[in-house]
Amino acid sequence: MIQKEILLRALEPADLVELARIENDQSLWKFSNRNEPYSKHLLAQYIEQQHQDIFEVRQKRFVISNPNAHVLGFVDLFDFEPLHRRAGVGLVVKKEFRQKGIGFKALQLLIQYTQDYLNIHCLFANIACENQFSIQLFESCGFQQICIKKDWNFYDRGFHDEYLYQKLFN
Repeated sequence: MIQKEILLRALEPADLVELARIENDQSLWKFSNRNEPYSKHLLAQYIEQQHQDIFEVRQKRFVISNPNAHVLGFVDLFDFEPLHRRAGVGLVVKKEFRQKGIGFKALQLLIQYTQDYLNIHCLFANIACENQFSIQLFESCGFQQICIKKDWNFYDRGFHDEYLYQKLFN
């Protein structure tokens, strides 16, 4: 899946260092319900299993890359439910590439993939209420806020609300 300056590609063993760096960035844990790092061994096993079909494992991670194969970030489909034709979306762009339209282009590519190959009717995203960049990104791609989950997540010594966003297709 390619758009002008970026593409989505499968995870490869060479992505292990970048994947570990993103997954173990403590500043992102509050947005991904994590509270401890992943080992490189566990992440290497995860990469090895990426050949499994999304219909079997119900999730898929893609690398956001430029044409020179530099890792710009990652985008995930999770909680894939083929019967109900829905999936969750998670997206992270490396700090040095944020605010450059990379997330927008990656999300557009992912949306196109879900339409072309997965027959998705609904994509959803859980976004912390204070994560204004993600809110703007998902809204710019046609996602709509459908509810607020009050005191949903606990981090930074307090409870925080989370929005549920959806994008519906015919």
